[in-house]
Amino acid sequence: MSLPSGKPGRDCPRCPRLAAFREQWRGREPEWHNAPVGSFGSINARLLIVGLAPGLRGANRTGRPFTGDYAGDLLYATLKEYGFARGTFDARPDDTLKLVDARITNAVRCVPPENKPTPLEINTCRDFLKLSISEMPNLRVIVTLGRISHESVVKALGAKRSTAAFGHGAKAEVGPLTLFASYHCSRYNTNTGVLTPKMFHNVFAAVRACLDG
Repeated sequence: MSLPSGKPGRDCPRCPRLAAFREQWRGREPEWHNAPVGSFGSINARLLIVGLAPGLRGANRTGRPFTGDYAGDLLYATLKEYGFARGTFDARPDDTLKLVDARITNAVRCVPPENKPTPLEINTCRDFLKLSISEMPNLRVIVTLGRISHESVVKALGAKRSTAAFGHGAKAEVGPLTLFASYHCSRYNTNTGVLTPKMFHNVFAAVRACLDG
């Protein structure tokens, strides 16, 4: 499949299951975004953060990555702590939050049922992930949130999985880029202790040191 010339349109038909799910929720919640969720932040940023997919009542509702659910609370608080965001995060896209030298996107742009995209859907949407990466001229660091996001990024960069194995806090060099991996900042992971705020902060402290060094 060739690289798309633009971003996914509101009615992107590439993944039939996701398109049908999107239509279902447009009928149920017509005021929600219910469309592919674009990237947030400047293409001139040096840092790109890649999540898995929009949450049903989070980004799928608000139209901004990690906005409207717990994962965003932890992510944006951490970004502010390490100088990658400023302003007030009110879990809505018209708040005063601004990213600083950072950009956020997802491996899959449309909300999947039960937050579980299929391998085919991940592969299909990787074209847009490649585009997001390639259009960032100053990109130096990518943070991947979760194994699926990490492995999709590694494939998007044309690297072998063995050259950048996933593990929380793992760091790898892929060409001119440095990859940092983290467990996803989901409520499930934090509630079960898989990821603590300190563990998450440590990843972004390392990112800050890498960019400042």
